[in-house]
Amino acid sequence: MRRKVTIIGAGNVGASCALRIADKGLADVTLIDIIEGVPQGKALDILEACPVQGTDVRVVGTNDYEETANSDIVVMTAGFPRKPGMSRDDLLLKNASIVQSCIASAARYSPNAILIIVSNPLDAMCHVALETSGFSRNRVIGMAGVLDTARFRTFLAEAAGVSASNVVAMVLGGHGDTMVPLVRYTSVSGIPIGQILTQEQIAGIVQRTRDGGAEIVGHLKTGSAYYAPSSSVVEMVESILRDQRKVLPCAARLEGEYGRKGIFVGVPCKLGAGGLEHIYEVELDNSERAALEASADAVKELVDVLGRNGY
Repeated sequence: MRRKVTIIGAGNVGASCALRIADKGLADVTLIDIIEGVPQGKALDILEACPVQGTDVRVVGTNDYEETANSDIVVMTAGFPRKPGMSRDDLLLKNASIVQSCIASAARYSPNAILIIVSNPLDAMCHVALETSGFSRNRVIGMAGVLDTARFRTFLAEAAGVSASNVVAMVLGGHGDTMVPLVRYTSVSGIPIGQILTQEQIAGIVQRTRDGGAEIVGHLKTGSAYYAPSSSVVEMVESILRDQRKVLPCAARLEGEYGRKGIFVGVPCKLGAGGLEHIYEVELDNSERAALEASADAVKELVDVLGRNGY
């Protein structure tokens, strides 16, 4: 049976996800958006690239959730960007409304799907998606740590003058200023990063990783990153559809792991055919645990705001 992935939101992230999935021939793709013509046009353009890429997948664009029926995976990318004068809570509530509406429609037509959330603020939007869909926690996963880790690995490889494929690293915690790059577990082909780079270099790279999204926005002026985020989503999609069981840092709902319960935080997750199949609890020292606690607390603040507003 052919697999099917629905992508909600035909903007830069959503369209890039659709393109990468089609290029890899992972699944048929349905691209949905509220703007008439945009998902249809982008889907047709991607479909016409398939003969060149040598893939035979179906790519369709739509404004109707009925066409998303029976999806194996639903990727949620739609949402407002933060605008001048908009508070964090304003953005939170506007996007919560969008996520709630979109996920309710998608879940109605694809009750067995696995949800991958990309909309920001990501960890809080995962909470909205889980509450709205009523799905079990193994079927609601947030993409953040994969992207943050990719940035961390990129910057480390540049500084060390080595292949990024040789850099083993992991970034946990919420997606934002409180993310937790685990330097102690970072290596280049097994060599601890501290034997290759100075502590000052590493500290600078940790901060650049935390500012990774803002750095790109600073260059683009009117937009944000989409190539690396879409690649990160597709790594998750591929691990699930092909049951690869990759261990990737993703936002998952904790139920006692790391001493927290009821919130989504970036942790090492095994992704396979069942979605989230296992959360690994990494041994943390006091400073790492304190950083992860602070990150979890920041997520909880957002969830509390959602709760006070009926989400």
